[in-house]
Amino acid sequence: MEGKKLRVGILFGGKSAEHEVSLQSAKNIADAIDKNKYEVCLIAIDKAGHWLLPNQAEFLLNTSDPKTIALNTLGNESVALVPQSSGEVTNLSRSGVLPAVDVVFPILHGPFGEDGTVQGLLKLAGVPFVGASVLGSAVGMDKDVMKRLLRDAGLPIAKFKVLRQGEVVDFVEISMELGTPLFIKPANLGSSVGVSKAKNKQEFEEAVAHAFEFDTKIIVEEFVAGRELECAVLGNQNPDASGVGEIIPHHEFYSYDAKYIDEDGASLIIPADIPTEATERLRSLATLVFKTLSCEGLARVDFFYTKEGTLFVNEINTMPGFTNVSMYPRLWGAAGISYTDLITRLIELGVERFAVEQKLKTMR
Repeated sequence: MEGKKLRVGILFGGKSAEHEVSLQSAKNIADAIDKNKYEVCLIAIDKAGHWLLPNQAEFLLNTSDPKTIALNTLGNESVALVPQSSGEVTNLSRSGVLPAVDVVFPILHGPFGEDGTVQGLLKLAGVPFVGASVLGSAVGMDKDVMKRLLRDAGLPIAKFKVLRQGEVVDFVEISMELGTPLFIKPANLGSSVGVSKAKNKQEFEEAVAHAFEFDTKIIVEEFVAGRELECAVLGNQNPDASGVGEIIPHHEFYSYDAKYIDEDGASLIIPADIPTEATERLRSLATLVFKTLSCEGLARVDFFYTKEGTLFVNEINTMPGFTNVSMYPRLWGAAGISYTDLITRLIELGVERFAVEQKLKTMR
């Protein structure tokens, strides 16, 4: 591929409740990608799950407003990526195929994109892609499985219980075990979608019903009184950890609105004002989490830091946001890696991983 620009498919949108976050991320990546190295092919997935070839120049509407940002569907053609295509995108609206993409950046958040589904399709298609593969994506998305793996690896996590749809939930029993307040969240969503804080029986029942609107399995967690810290991880087999950032929510907790809608919803402090020893301990834990969960490429690992100096792993995000307020690119920016250079490195990591996998034997 030397001597020509790599054709990068930016795959964005998706069926999940985080659709609008993906639109914001895709715009920033498309704007910042090194045009001297890469040719961009935008591929959208609408809320119904249809794959579309949008207007490459004006693929979004209301880009300045995260509340109303939307995919521009005018004139879009239906496309598909099929197994063994080696990156060729089939045009379903008109007979034929588009020029093959050399690598895909699946900037999709939540189910049907960040959970291993799209990653499996990309592997079947035989095309390199950015980010964790099938296993790392799946376990990173499922907070139940993720927490069990972290617990079994001896990493510090808060106490939690898993509830499945149809189970009888007793607030008194669960609060005696985990205390109050409680955090209730869908097992397979991110960006704080469907997350609630409950201090009493009524709030708990409302929070459980709300979380079950998004998933058939939900997590109930003990409340950890601590500061919210985040660390960015970059790499494949030998990942690097960034410095540490702190989220100071201006809402009751770091909700979806605080993250993406309200410009004053939270303060992002880089670097976090914590002791050097705590910073290094957190960075080490972040890479351990990354490796334990079989991640690759990139991830953001979130922590709670108590006044006693104890660190708890909250969760991992295997495809963190690239919006204007997202911590992942900001952390690397503070480390001296520009937005453009970060995108380049992520693409290179995806191509490197694919090259290694191509050398593996698939038959005796």
